[in-house]
Amino acid sequence: MTNAVLRIALAQINPTVGDIEANAQLIIDETTRARETHNADCVVFTELGLSGYPPEDLLLRSGLYPRIENALATIESALRDTAVIIGTPLREGDDIFNSAVVLHQGQRHVYRKRELPNYGVFDEKRHFTRSEQPLVVAINGVNVGITICEDVWFSDVAKAACGAGAQVLVSLNASPFDLHNQQQRDLQVRARINENNVPVVYVNQVGGQDEVVFDGYSMIVDKSGEVVWRMPQFESAMAAVDVANDGSLSNAAGDAAPLPKELRTIYNALVCGTRDYVNKNGFAGAVIGLSGGIDSALTLAIASDALGAERVQAVMMPFDYTSQMSRDDAAQQAQTLGVEYSVIPIKSAYNSFVDALADEFAGLPRDTTEENIQARCRGVLLMAISNKKRRIVLTTGNKSEMAVGYATLYGDMAGGFAPLKDVPKTLVYRLAEFCNQQAGKEIIPQRVIDRPPSAELAPDQVDQDSLPPYDELDIILQRYIEEDWSVDDIVNDGFDRATVVRVVQMVVRNEYKRRQAPPGVRVTKRAFGRDRRYPITSGFEKNTSNH
Repeated sequence: MTNAVLRIALAQINPTVGDIEANAQLIIDETTRARETHNADCVVFTELGLSGYPPEDLLLRSGLYPRIENALATIESALRDTAVIIGTPLREGDDIFNSAVVLHQGQRHVYRKRELPNYGVFDEKRHFTRSEQPLVVAINGVNVGITICEDVWFSDVAKAACGAGAQVLVSLNASPFDLHNQQQRDLQVRARINENNVPVVYVNQVGGQDEVVFDGYSMIVDKSGEVVWRMPQFESAMAAVDVANDGSLSNAAGDAAPLPKELRTIYNALVCGTRDYVNKNGFAGAVIGLSGGIDSALTLAIASDALGAERVQAVMMPFDYTSQMSRDDAAQQAQTLGVEYSVIPIKSAYNSFVDALADEFAGLPRDTTEENIQARCRGVLLMAISNKKRRIVLTTGNKSEMAVGYATLYGDMAGGFAPLKDVPKTLVYRLAEFCNQQAGKEIIPQRVIDRPPSAELAPDQVDQDSLPPYDELDIILQRYIEEDWSVDDIVNDGFDRATVVRVVQMVVRNEYKRRQAPPGVRVTKRAFGRDRRYPITSGFEKNTSNH
């Protein structure tokens, strides 16, 4: 048999959901670059790269599909000399398919995704119909088998493609980031290689889409299961490799980067998700309430890295209980980062609200109501700045606080995006230390990291007055929220029953708050929002041991 070689380029792109024409132009531009830079014969794009992923109920809009067809025709006309493999939704009668379209030598070949995920952040069975027909296309004498994302997690799909003659498997992906997902991807790809003795070209989307962030980290893996090329995380990139019809690989080249350590990876995910949410939604920049505490300090660092200091404003809104340390540390961080900094005292606004409510509150003792008024004054000011300056308000609450309701609805929860929404408090501290270590200076003042956390809504207030220590709280929350452990399971793991019951009851009781919280970057395997769908109204908590 004549030795044929196909040069495949992997285009790790950051599409925008619904912007079909811009995504089509991105595909044309990247294919042209792959041809000029890598002399590519074929360019592979990501899952649903033409529509962006996930398109959700845009798939139900009848006007989507004529735009898809026009875009495919435009791409086909512009790229006659290069084969392209494009992920796109296609509608056939009443069925919608998550598809890969191969445009090659004036012909279209279509693969329809077989395995439709319907767990975690995925909801593909809501929209798509599955298909069991494999697709193998001969390009430059090499038989290319196509799979899409979830397909690679199932033996039968790869076996069907190889049974139809595939000499290399190409996998189009939109696989979201979480702390452990990359290890699972590697395991699944190697399993398919071991079963079929073919190399795999794995192309993954990059960029943020609402709560979900895609890390890219695309890879080329040979028949022995060795990764011969790994692409960067959280940035658009390109690579190429020669694939022979005996399944051997050679001449890999392109953009490459080693896997960063855990804290760098998480931080990059937060920066990427924040940048894309702000930019893709057309905001001029971001505004943050900078309290002098660690959560707002980390949020400001993330925003500055995501958008540039010139697009970020920090606002200190002191009240009677705001310590001088908080005022000084906030000013120091804003100056260090070079962001715009404002100080707006809230005492007069607070007094106006309290005076207006004097008759309503007559004879009633002070309680958390007055604390919440402080937080809501701050929320009003930040939202006014947002409206006037077209800067999105980035809220600063972390996952631990959101879990137990340690936040004020329409106060510190008021805003458009929450970078730390899925970051437990203990991880907040580690990321703050990481920021300073990487910068070689105190981006976040060390006092902010060292001092006991406090909302400063009452005299001498600290979080641990009303919450378990965060080291303990975060483990309980992880067991309950991410691992679905029961109260009994957590208690048997060594925790005090009364503490566990109280924490679980707080989580359940505050679901209504979380439903009204802004979206934020998902970095754990189960985030609030798309990942965890819990009823607001439920009698399940009547027997807490069943949780």
